[in-house]
Amino acid sequence: MTQTLTQTISPTPAQVKPLPALSSAQVAGLDDPALLAQCVVDVPVGSSLRRIGLGLSGMYCAACSITIEDAILRVPGVREVQVQAASQRARILLDPAKTKLSEVVAAVQKAGYRAWPDAAARAGNERLLERRKLLWRLSVAAFCMMQIMMVTTMQYVSGPDTIPKDLWNLMNWAGWVLSLPVMLFSCGPFFSGAWRAARQGRIAMDTPVALGIAATFITSTGATFGGQAIFGHEVYFDSLTMFVTFLLGGRWLESRAREKVTQSLESLCVQLPEAVDRVIEADAALADVSASRTESIPISSLQHGDKVRVAVGQVFPADGQILTGQTDVDESLLTGESRAVRRQEGQMVVAGSMNLGSPVWMTVERLGPDTRYQQIVSLVQQAMTEKPGWMRQADRMAGPFLWAVLALAGGSAIAWQFIDPARSVWVAVSVLVVTCPCALSLAAPSALLAAAGAMARQGLLVRRLDALEALAHVDRIYFDKTGTLTEGELRVVGLVSQASGAQVSNGLTGESSDRWQKAAALASQSQHPLSRSLVKAVQEAGGLQGQSWLDVREFAGKGVQAQDEHGVCWRLGSRHWVLDGGGEALDAWAAGLSEARVWLAGRGQDGVLMPQSVTGFVFDETFREEAAPTIARLNALKCQTALLSGDQESRVVAAAQHLGPRGELVIARAHATPEDKLQVIAQAQSQGHRVAVVGDGINDAPVLAKANVSIALDQGAALAQSQADLIVLGGRLLGVPLAVETARRAMRIVKQNLAWAAFYNLSCIPLALMGLLPPWLAGLGMALSSLGVVLNALRLGAFRS
Repeated sequence: MTQTLTQTISPTPAQVKPLPALSSAQVAGLDDPALLAQCVVDVPVGSSLRRIGLGLSGMYCAACSITIEDAILRVPGVREVQVQAASQRARILLDPAKTKLSEVVAAVQKAGYRAWPDAAARAGNERLLERRKLLWRLSVAAFCMMQIMMVTTMQYVSGPDTIPKDLWNLMNWAGWVLSLPVMLFSCGPFFSGAWRAARQGRIAMDTPVALGIAATFITSTGATFGGQAIFGHEVYFDSLTMFVTFLLGGRWLESRAREKVTQSLESLCVQLPEAVDRVIEADAALADVSASRTESIPISSLQHGDKVRVAVGQVFPADGQILTGQTDVDESLLTGESRAVRRQEGQMVVAGSMNLGSPVWMTVERLGPDTRYQQIVSLVQQAMTEKPGWMRQADRMAGPFLWAVLALAGGSAIAWQFIDPARSVWVAVSVLVVTCPCALSLAAPSALLAAAGAMARQGLLVRRLDALEALAHVDRIYFDKTGTLTEGELRVVGLVSQASGAQVSNGLTGESSDRWQKAAALASQSQHPLSRSLVKAVQEAGGLQGQSWLDVREFAGKGVQAQDEHGVCWRLGSRHWVLDGGGEALDAWAAGLSEARVWLAGRGQDGVLMPQSVTGFVFDETFREEAAPTIARLNALKCQTALLSGDQESRVVAAAQHLGPRGELVIARAHATPEDKLQVIAQAQSQGHRVAVVGDGINDAPVLAKANVSIALDQGAALAQSQADLIVLGGRLLGVPLAVETARRAMRIVKQNLAWAAFYNLSCIPLALMGLLPPWLAGLGMALSSLGVVLNALRLGAFRS
């Protein structure tokens, strides 16, 4: 299958647009279900649709992305398409029951471009091949330009009155012969791009350039072959080759610069090892796994429960647990943490991290899309193809703008026929070239992609590029407390009950043992940080006993409810919800025990609370090491920070005083339900504030969806991450102020790029119309303007917090 795919999509110098149709063998290779599964980067919740990624080549401008999008949208079963010219990638939402991968690839090839299943390594190879071909074209153009300049120098120095006519004509012939390789080989990208667009009934950014080159060559050829009555006496072979050389040189430098932008994101998509050493099934039951025999198998053959050996320098192929040995692991691609972390027997390792210390044995627990690595890769691929709405609108305006360019060039040619017919052609060519909006089309995507890459290297993944613009204008940031500003796992101090009064009991023996086990069994049904901490405490103290539950339900912002085998309904969660209906006396007693954060109580079949079952569990809160510096840095950035928590007011006040002793962290609301949090966010937005929310729990999902910018921690609930615009890896809160700084810097660079591109066009168009800008200088200016905006965007890659 790999060989078939290579034959399908590898570029060859002999390919001419349109590309040849796919053969039956190539179609079979592309429609392999295993290949389609590898292309899937996202599965929308509750839908049979799949979002796949494709790598593309042959793109040079924003108009190319529109052409490819329209071609793919015509394939039956395709719902949405986003094509990013800067990264040369596409994300396609399709129905796999109606659409085959071969049909999508065939549609792209019919439009004159190449496509393949998205992979960072393949994309890099394709771009390398394209740059090599571009360098060859540039070399030929530059060599021929230098030869023509040597021939025409005498014409410039002496003039036609000094040089005999036959020798003058011979020099023109030499210029024509030397320009043929430039026209037939070096100008290939411009003519092929214009021809692709023409076949689709469109106009591309290569169209004005191709028309200018063709007009210059035809006019000069006519003058060389004796058609002076029609074409005039001037030949422009020197200007033509110089113009093509500058244009190709700028395009080559631009491709190198864009490669750095794209590589910053592709570096996260490192490939997992192609093969792994798995314990042979006959030896899998051996107590000493290091004495087992192994066999080398493809990573696609791995299954849950397999035991594998990971050598030093090898990437872990899956998420799993270390069986024997200890080592240092580089998880920088997954967490943004540059220092290696120690992993020992019994601890988890994640796919995509690298073993640096010593060989270890691990058992496979999660594979493929279930791994944290693959989820991160999916987010990176989304960032590389995401286009904000305003950018898509700008791409759509490229076509009408280019038609206006052609009209302006035609008008200038007609006008100069009356002013100075000898200069009419090269004035029109200069107008065609100088008005090409390449710099405008690259101004925003290059900066946004560079910003996403810089943030990814710092442990912050961007899910929507739109969010960067909103984040740059955020002036108020709301933080959830538990699990966000505090560590995800809190330390359980003990429990209190009416039997023990207010005395804290921390043992798992005697009368309290049953309460510990009951609470931990119910907590195991939830992913809330307090529930996880409770389960961990019981497991470490003596082990969690089995408990069967019926009708398990979790209520956002309240807790977990279930029935035991005796029909008793147990609740574990907030005090007000658990003790609802217990009476004023019981509620007053529990209210006095503010240190008890989680409560447990049972209700009989009649629904009446059983007072003797009421138990409160006391936790010791631990703040994240980066919490206080994060608050301080955000305030230094003129972002007001506020706590928006469902915890009790006394604990929220204590947290605010600890993290912001000088009032840097205000309290928006304590003891807040999800509805209360939504109300706070809506009120702030109605006052004109741009709001960001940082959270991690299920109860944070509604406010994350409501906020202008939503940020979730990667250890948080999947539902919260699904609503987030940005995801912080490794719980590194300092990524939040870094994101604000990078977003502001990115938008400044976008404005600089747009201002420069607009200034270049507005200042050069009048010069070209007045005949003061020759074609070669127009080509140089166009190339340098495009290169300038990309290099300006690369400054984001060098930005460090």
